[in-house]
Amino acid sequence: MDSAGTGGIQQDAKSGTVALVGRPNAGKSTLLNRCLAEKLAIVSDKPQTTRHRIVGILSEDRGQLVFYDTPGVHKPQHRMNRQMVRYAVDSLREADVVCLLADATQSFGSGDRYMLDLLAQAKGKRILALNKVDLVAKPKLLPRMAIYGDTDLFEEIVPISALSGDGLDALLEVLWRSAPSGAPIYDPELLTIHPERFLVAERIREKVLAATRDELPFSTTVLIEHWQEPETTGAHSREPVKIYASILVERPGQKKILVGRAGQMIKTIGTEARLDLQEFLERPVYLELHVRHEPGWRESARLLADLDRSLGR
Repeated sequence: MDSAGTGGIQQDAKSGTVALVGRPNAGKSTLLNRCLAEKLAIVSDKPQTTRHRIVGILSEDRGQLVFYDTPGVHKPQHRMNRQMVRYAVDSLREADVVCLLADATQSFGSGDRYMLDLLAQAKGKRILALNKVDLVAKPKLLPRMAIYGDTDLFEEIVPISALSGDGLDALLEVLWRSAPSGAPIYDPELLTIHPERFLVAERIREKVLAATRDELPFSTTVLIEHWQEPETTGAHSREPVKIYASILVERPGQKKILVGRAGQMIKTIGTEARLDLQEFLERPVYLELHVRHEPGWRESARLLADLDRSLGR
């Protein structure tokens, strides 16, 4: 996927990888989209929205930062969740810079202490982005910053609001300063390395997350079954790309909920997804969704491997 455009990269430019890590719902995907000024990662108010390592590429005259948006670190209960946590841990161990996002609205607890233990394994420079500071009175921020400052783990601590963009420039300045010098890792015209099919499946899943609650967001995923390009192409062609996708669920009752009375739920999800995909792909889209009962898919090595391959790995 191409970026919106880049300037000429300087000869002494920076080039490095930045792992965005943290607990679920810390705001990592929102921050990635802010840094790129593009919607790459899907977002929702549900924990564990990010299930893979999403690669976003920021190229400008200062150089190139390759962001790893990682799943929130949590106690895994399924094969899928263990894989998610492994993506996050591998990323923080590999990256040149590790940016820990901490939710300023939440009390410091055992999960935060575990994140600090993981951060000690990082080989790169460590930065703390204390997120959602716009929702917390300033006097309450200082003790939280002191907790992290006393660990001596972090090069710098930057208060931010990923949602509003407050503090983003200061954080990016720190990340650029912390990155090593070097040539770009990827073509500067790229925004990501992931194929369109993966990004499309993620956007459909975002609509499922928005429409469902309780256990359903955790028990569903989206597979692109068939992708048919139009026979006629060109600037004036109005023939749609045809996308056939399945929403997997673990139990028959979940399928009934997703289909909805008289098919209304799946119709609503499909309409919202199609409108989003037309804007994303910048062309007409025909979208057909089916709900498929797939017991225990979160423990299926085969299905998880299929999802992993969809990333373009």
